[in-house]
Amino acid sequence: MPIQAVEYKRELVVAQDGSGDYTSLNEAMEGIRAFMDYRVTVHIKKGVYREKWVVPSWIQEVDFIGESVDETIVTYNDHAKIRNMGTFRTYTLKVEGSGITFRNLTIENNAERLGQAVALHTEGDRLRFINCRFLGNQDTVYTGAARTRLYFEGCYIEGTTDFIFGPSTAWFEGCEIRSKANSYITAASTPQGVQSGYLFHRCRLTADEGVDKVYLGRPWRPYAFTLFVACEMGPHIRPEGWDNWRNPENERTVRYGEFESIGPGARIKERVSWSKQLTPDEVKPYLDMKRFFTFSDEWLP
Repeated sequence: MPIQAVEYKRELVVAQDGSGDYTSLNEAMEGIRAFMDYRVTVHIKKGVYREKWVVPSWIQEVDFIGESVDETIVTYNDHAKIRNMGTFRTYTLKVEGSGITFRNLTIENNAERLGQAVALHTEGDRLRFINCRFLGNQDTVYTGAARTRLYFEGCYIEGTTDFIFGPSTAWFEGCEIRSKANSYITAASTPQGVQSGYLFHRCRLTADEGVDKVYLGRPWRPYAFTLFVACEMGPHIRPEGWDNWRNPENERTVRYGEFESIGPGARIKERVSWSKQLTPDEVKPYLDMKRFFTFSDEWLP
């Protein structure tokens, strides 16, 4: 019998009730043509999708759009202590492809607080997350590959310890960053030769009730880059702001800074001496998005 050609669509629908093209997210990945030269939109209907969702490297130029950020939920509950899984296999969503947008989705790792449990794990380049929620505890968002570019806008990200971590270059625009425990928000591992890591622009730093001792970040690797610009910081942020991860040598190499922090947590005169309060001239190059995201090519999200 002749091999039947697969018909690829530019619009796909995922719906658990069978009214769409697919009932699960991983099934829908098979309906997207590899390395295509056109853009595909995948509409995801409301529902709780209990699966480890992998967007493979051959999937590019796709928009995944949820019907409702509060009611379109992807969830799983792996954590690092299950069968010695370790941190990097615990993801709920792993994005290996590039040029992809996620919109109006909740990505959750609802494991108990027993260890690292990643909700979002990124490996691809030029990824955008618009109006999404990332729910978890320790290690919620892992930006997993150096010289990859990520853009988060209007997102909600929660966690306990190091819940935004990794080597990628990432811009967080107008996001709420919520701490659920006394610990650390970021753990960047920006490589020495990369000009920028994490930039939080006009974000709100909030906390659960009773949380009152939170650091802006600690360096997972020596040259960590994290910058907060015009962010509103709640009273849970510690006056010193930053931690050296019990290694004074990190203080010589980290690139930690702020510009125009506001709110009760913005006690900039009490910050550690090895962080920096930038001047308008110093911060200006980082706020040039085209420059911020340019490596071998340009990208404006």
